[in-house]
Amino acid sequence: MEIRWLQAFVAVAEELHFGRAAARLQMAQSPLSQTVRKLEKDIGVPLFERSTRSVALTSAGHTFLPHAYRILESVDIARQATRASAGGVYGRIKIGFTGVLNHLSLPPLTRALRQRYPDIELTLVGRIMTRDAITQLDSGALDLAFVGLPVETASVSTRLIRREPFGAVLPADHPLASESEIDLRDLAEDGFVTTPLSAGSALQEVAMRACVDAGFRPRVVQEITDPYMILMLVATGVGVALMTSGIAAITPPGTVFVPLTGEPIYMNHGLAWSPRRVSDALRVALAVSEEILPTPD
Repeated sequence: MEIRWLQAFVAVAEELHFGRAAARLQMAQSPLSQTVRKLEKDIGVPLFERSTRSVALTSAGHTFLPHAYRILESVDIARQATRASAGGVYGRIKIGFTGVLNHLSLPPLTRALRQRYPDIELTLVGRIMTRDAITQLDSGALDLAFVGLPVETASVSTRLIRREPFGAVLPADHPLASESEIDLRDLAEDGFVTTPLSAGSALQEVAMRACVDAGFRPRVVQEITDPYMILMLVATGVGVALMTSGIAAITPPGTVFVPLTGEPIYMNHGLAWSPRRVSDALRVALAVSEEILPTPD
């Protein structure tokens, strides 16, 4: 078994697409397929179910994946330790984030890390909802992730980095679009655009709970995973959406952000990581995050 076989397996397991995995590894698809087959032959069981339309992990593949992560992590730690003996901090950090919801937090953190620790390789993985982030942190697929708090698991550590009140994103021609603030109950008859319930989004959970607390169950007219696409659908007049105040400055043309009256409804943004997988690179990243993204009072 060779290290490059494991790297090929992990790339395909994460992408579930040989073409994308090959592009990620900067190699042709055919040699990648041959490499994975060598690994399967060495282990003695198929790791992927292949068809002309899809690629999926077999039960053996799911079992093997965390072990592959640990082997590659051990190799990386050995490499880092050797380099660190000459001074400096080396390593790789894979950071998961949702997208537009993190536009005020992700850039300053990554800029600071790149300026202070140029030998740490950062990989940014977008469209990672809170539930998926926790799973991937636990398995080692991610090292650090932006999540919504609280999270109901003891497998990861978290820290609050930002609190943002909710408001309503309305089409520009909505009857309430010119108001300085509105009562959430005034939207009871509107259709809502949200992330899917199955996506495990903390944003969606808090927003839906707020509607129920206001006395109505929101009528969902469209579900889409990407939060910015939610804003785009509001702009087209599909419905309204509940979003945090941080996106007020970047809403697309054709929409307005209107604060809500009454007791603020907050989205608690946090950073999460696995305490079992704290490398030297992640340790300094967490230290930088405490300076760049301090916990609010």
